[in-house]
Amino acid sequence: MTAYPHLLAPITLGAVTLPNRVMMGSMHTGLEESGDWNRVAEFYATRARGGVGLMVTGGIAPNREGGVYPGAAGLFTGKDIANHRIVTDRVHDNGGRIAMQILHAGRYAYSRDCVSASAVKSPISPFPPRELDEEGIETQIADIVTAATRAREAGYDGVEVMGSEGYFLNQFLVTHVNRREDRWGGSYENRMRLPVEVVRRVRDALGPEAILIYRISLIDLIPDGSTWQEVVTLARAIEAAGASVLNTGIGWHEARVPTIATSVPRAAFAHLTGRLRPEVGIPVITSNRINSPEVAETLLAAGMADMVSMARPFLADPEFVAKAARGQAERIAPCIACNQACLDHTFSGKMTSCLVNPRACHETLLRYEPTDVVKRVAVVGAGPAGMTCAMIAAERGHHVVLFDRATELGGQLNLAKQVPGKEEFHGLVDWFAGEVARSGVDIRLGQEAGVEDLRGFDEVVVATGVLPRDPGIAGQDRALGYIDVLRGAKVGSRVAVIGAGGIGFDVAEFLTAGPTSPTLHPEEWRREWGVGDPALTPGGLAEPEPEPPAREVWLLQRKPEKPGRGLGKTTGWIHRAALAAKGVRMQGGVSYLSIGADGLRIARDGVEELLPVEDVVLCSGQVPARGLLEALTAAGIAAHVIGGADVAAELDAKRAIDQGARLAATL
Repeated sequence: MTAYPHLLAPITLGAVTLPNRVMMGSMHTGLEESGDWNRVAEFYATRARGGVGLMVTGGIAPNREGGVYPGAAGLFTGKDIANHRIVTDRVHDNGGRIAMQILHAGRYAYSRDCVSASAVKSPISPFPPRELDEEGIETQIADIVTAATRAREAGYDGVEVMGSEGYFLNQFLVTHVNRREDRWGGSYENRMRLPVEVVRRVRDALGPEAILIYRISLIDLIPDGSTWQEVVTLARAIEAAGASVLNTGIGWHEARVPTIATSVPRAAFAHLTGRLRPEVGIPVITSNRINSPEVAETLLAAGMADMVSMARPFLADPEFVAKAARGQAERIAPCIACNQACLDHTFSGKMTSCLVNPRACHETLLRYEPTDVVKRVAVVGAGPAGMTCAMIAAERGHHVVLFDRATELGGQLNLAKQVPGKEEFHGLVDWFAGEVARSGVDIRLGQEAGVEDLRGFDEVVVATGVLPRDPGIAGQDRALGYIDVLRGAKVGSRVAVIGAGGIGFDVAEFLTAGPTSPTLHPEEWRREWGVGDPALTPGGLAEPEPEPPAREVWLLQRKPEKPGRGLGKTTGWIHRAALAAKGVRMQGGVSYLSIGADGLRIARDGVEELLPVEDVVLCSGQVPARGLLEALTAAGIAAHVIGGADVAAELDAKRAIDQGARLAATL
């Protein structure tokens, strides 16, 4: 008897029966652009072996102007089709099903050749689009249909037509972009003509057997977006045009409401899928911030959807479905929605990976093979770098001892999980603890390893983390450290936070938060961010109503620039907006003169000022904790150094875990 009877039940889409209700949603990884088609194939085949019912590729451009950037992957030649056939054959050989997403970026294309419904520039691209004429629209439709037929030639089980997230088809739907007065603009019947015509002609070209997914935007989260009645009208028209299933998209890329970051509640938008489902007669897929089989099963059992789309969870663990089916849900490596190695990489032009799983998209390059020579390995430090290294080394067959002077595993991940909006880190620490124990590592907590403890090991790994940097401020003995604060030290009602890196922002969020975290309460979160009902407001925007801040906070930095510029590419704006909503005063170019009983004395633009704060919290950077390394070197014992002990740059768990994995793979 499975704990997930709805999730693991088969479903038929068109003429294809899938073994379960799980879809791996589209992710642009950069793999298709790498030119290494064995690597692309192995990425998808690994997830096919993991049991996912259906996968959707990253977006494939129907033509050059529709690519998200110059050189974006497309199916333009016979060679392209042959390359994609390598992928589909590998997936099918491993028991999987895969659809190709056709993505026309429209005005989101990072190119001077971008096109759209009207010449309305996107705020996230420097290039104004060219307004298409009648002939140009026909060309775009024909190219999308051609891409669909080539996808079938390449062996795909179907296609997903991307109609959400503010891309090309979505741009025609809303007056926010579509200012036309011809038969492609004006009334909603005219504005929805393009996506409906695309689906009708794609279905005619594919025939009745192939899966045809249409990704529909349920809530645009932009001014002048679609109303709920328009969404329903479009859904019914898309069904009549021949779609097999509706996949749901949430929010345009330019929206100023977060939709997939870790601070977004799990399944925060699934209620909209539940509202759409009874309006149509084809299956509906829900998506966004669903990262566990329990959440997915609950949604399906409640009738909120027919299938569940999860994308990044399959970066974190390609065996997600198989582990759930075996009753091993606690062994699923959790997606914490941090965006650091996935979306941040994508929007920086880097190859996608995963903070939790460095092998994601590197399956052919980073391998954990059984060792030929068993060694005794000591790892000192049970933070993310040390735990990863110890676990993988043990799985490869080495005898590993993991030391840490703390009484719990996790290192500074245990600080991160205290921050409101980072509750997912609780699950990450729990997963690490379980997997390290299962791997057979000899765990020695509460023991500060010294030189004598480490003699006789074949390999020694120093993963001792970081120490707070001394800021050198007069009177700093009166200040609190960020570690003390996150561990529960008493803090006054007016606080200055010195240092506006990632830790400074986390501490400021911790200090301004109320008694409950909105991330754990979807209705409160939607109210704070101004997520309304698209039945009441086009686009679903409402006036944000943030809770009053628990404290008055100044967030300061020495750098003469806007605080937060070094935060994550896709999440930094969220942190800045959240603190601004709490009234946090963020200032750069600050010199710290002294900390006294009357507050913090600073200078800015040559003007001295006293901030009348009760407490000052130091988040002024870190330095590597290398005392043990220096002692080992003096004793003639060679050691590997990973994580913060190697480079102290904020609390970079992505780099730490990657270093731990790569070292363990080579020991």
